[in-house]
Amino acid sequence: MEKLKLHGFNNLTKSLSFNIYDICYTSPQNQQHYIEYIDEAYNAERLTKILTDVANIIGAHILNIAHQDYDPQGASVTMLISEDAVSGTLCNNESPGPLPETVLAHLDKSHITVHTYPESHPHEGISTFRADIDVATCGKISPLKALNYLIHSFESDIVIMDYRVRGFTRDVSGRKLFIDHDITSIQNFIADDTKDRYQMIDVNIYQENIFHTKMMLKEFSLDDYLFAPDDVLLTETEREVVQTKVRQEMAEIFYGRNYGL
Repeated sequence: MEKLKLHGFNNLTKSLSFNIYDICYTSPQNQQHYIEYIDEAYNAERLTKILTDVANIIGAHILNIAHQDYDPQGASVTMLISEDAVSGTLCNNESPGPLPETVLAHLDKSHITVHTYPESHPHEGISTFRADIDVATCGKISPLKALNYLIHSFESDIVIMDYRVRGFTRDVSGRKLFIDHDITSIQNFIADDTKDRYQMIDVNIYQENIFHTKMMLKEFSLDDYLFAPDDVLLTETEREVVQTKVRQEMAEIFYGRNYGL
């Protein structure tokens, strides 16, 4: 295999781990239909399109794509990406990234992956779809520039993000650089209208260049969480019970603990 020529190589590795959860209520007889629906809506072909858009946003050239759908459910996509030939001003400042528009950047040895996990509660009628996305870049721009696009590409009730800069690179005098851009919080890369919709918590270890943010929707309409037509016909009392179940599922995922069990 022919080796790829690297230009202006930057040894810093910037890794974004991005987890989203989409929650839905459906009666027990319709749970399997929901799993089949979400599995088709986020199959390997759709996920490949999303990751291709991410590569375009951060200015990457796609070298290779591997994708797979699984039985009974779930899908995975892995992309190997490299530096693309671009010109213009690099965007390293703490600011929200674009949606479909392109950000000019340089990348070296890098990859993007996604895995999906649809599942259902055995008794309570709650189903949860989870997507795990990792964007790792060795270059002059942070993968956080694709964050807004990723949040808007999925029905995100819960978003959990980890960002870390690993290794070091050197300046022309030989001095080590352990990070090459300013960052105080992942939140600074998220659009204001998105932040207004979510409750957000930060846990940051600045001296280790480790940043963690998680988000949970503040308000929601129950009708958006009912999957089947017969679920919409719930009585007012039943709707209150279901809304409590949906809110509890969100809280358990957001805080990482079980309530009421």
